[in-house]
Amino acid sequence: MLDFDTCNAARLRRDPEFDGRFFTAVRTTMIYCRPVCPVKQPLTKNVSYFPTAAAAERAGYRPCLRCRPETAPFCAAWNGTRTTVERALRLIEAGALDTGTVEDLSGRLGVGVRHLSRLFAKHVGASPLQVAQTLRIGRAKRLLDETALPISEVAFRAGFGSVRRFNAAFSKLYDRSPSSIRRAVRG
Repeated sequence: MLDFDTCNAARLRRDPEFDGRFFTAVRTTMIYCRPVCPVKQPLTKNVSYFPTAAAAERAGYRPCLRCRPETAPFCAAWNGTRTTVERALRLIEAGALDTGTVEDLSGRLGVGVRHLSRLFAKHVGASPLQVAQTLRIGRAKRLLDETALPISEVAFRAGFGSVRRFNAAFSKLYDRSPSSIRRAVRG
């Protein structure tokens, strides 16, 4: 176990290098945290340190609901909301929004639509629908570049529900029609 002064300095700096190497227990609240927990720093006189989460629990402390110190380091729960966004991105890439709605996606993830939108704004900087649209256009562009499929087939294989939507999305992004993109690539 690290000495008190080393642990205390790491806690006050919220040093990620010490994350998982010790746990901070607060006597006044009977809660223990990771050294990187974003909550208000407790007074040093109210703090003690433990080498493991199990040791803190054995001493009678409850895990913090914000930083989830009882989970193993680097597992999905350890990553917090970023894990939800990563899972959503994998589902979107697999076509979840090509055939379903954002409501369906949020239900599969176990979160509300508004919460999912907030998470995407925070971690991705775009909405789930915008991400899906970008992926669809990217798939369509690859199909236009690499195949001789008819435009309508490209639209459906890329995940668009109709050729009209495909043409509109392409025109909006490239300010050109899909067929003119194909001609430019081949020419």
